Amino acid sequence: MNTFALPPPPPRPAGLRRRASDLLYTRRGLLLLLLLAPPLLWFGVIYLGSLIALLANAFFRLDDFTGQVVREVGVSNFVALFDPANLDAARRTIVMAIAVTLACTVLAFPLAYFMARHARGWSKAALYIAVMLPLWSSYLVRLYAWKLLLAKEGAISWAAERLHLSWLIEALLATPLVGGPSLSFSTLGTFIVFVYMWLPFMVLPVMASIERIPASTLEASADLGAPPLTTFRRLVLPLAMPGVAAGSIFTFSLTLGDYIIPQVIGDSTLYIGQVVYRQQGVAGNIPFAAAFSLVPIVVIGVYLWLAKRKGAFDAL
Repeated sequence: MNTFALPPPPPRPAGLRRRASDLLYTRRGLLLLLLLAPPLLWFGVIYLGSLIALLANAFFRLDDFTGQVVREVGVSNFVALFDPANLDAARRTIVMAIAVTLACTVLAFPLAYFMARHARGWSKAALYIAVMLPLWSSYLVRLYAWKLLLAKEGAISWAAERLHLSWLIEALLATPLVGGPSLSFSTLGTFIVFVYMWLPFMVLPVMASIERIPASTLEASADLGAPPLTTFRRLVLPLAMPGVAAGSIFTFSLTLGDYIIPQVIGDSTLYIGQVVYRQQGVAGNIPFAAAFSLVPIVVIGVYLWLAKRKGAFDAL
């Protein structure tokens, strides 16, 4: 019995979805462009657009009589930045940011080293939770909790009195430039809260950087007779510097731009964020606020350039 094979059916025309899939598969550059287009548009339009508008407003001025913004190009706002009061606020903010970054580094390094090299299992998980737990609560809740702790009748003063250490707190409060009526109204209190707020942002990058150091490298250093301090100074610390630089980006920039903590904890001295907030929200001097906002942008830009040279972006 003869059988005749039927010819295969003609191929169906490819649908739009199939053609698009083939096009994206063969042209990887187009796929990459489509993936990056939304964030690039957001970055270009929203972020860079707002920065350009900010820079444009910085060249205008506020009419002292009418209180209206005069859209005439000038540099009077930039000249006003060099007034002693404004320079003092900028200098105070930068010094505080540097001090907070150094303190966070000193406090974070031992904890990060222990978590990376010695903690295992449940103990490492518990330390992770302990580091991240403050970030699970509201920023303002933590801030006002510290306001109560640092108050003259707060828990810290009570504990110092029970331990007969009230003289130490009084000596700190009597110190020029850092003291005040109480810890909650002093530069020292502002520094303590800044360190508490940003410490997790330093611990995690440093720990990730230390975890990348091969254990065999540390063992080789010990086998060659190097004492632990030498191993740390000449091996661990240089290899962990990218993590330190990455964490310092967060601690430095967050301190530089924050205005709520000095407003709630600090005394009457002003920081950059407070000056910008008062000029924009209270005085309505948007042009000068825009000009002063460029100060932390420039400072952070220089700091990012220095951090990049230390390999900070490799540890993010």
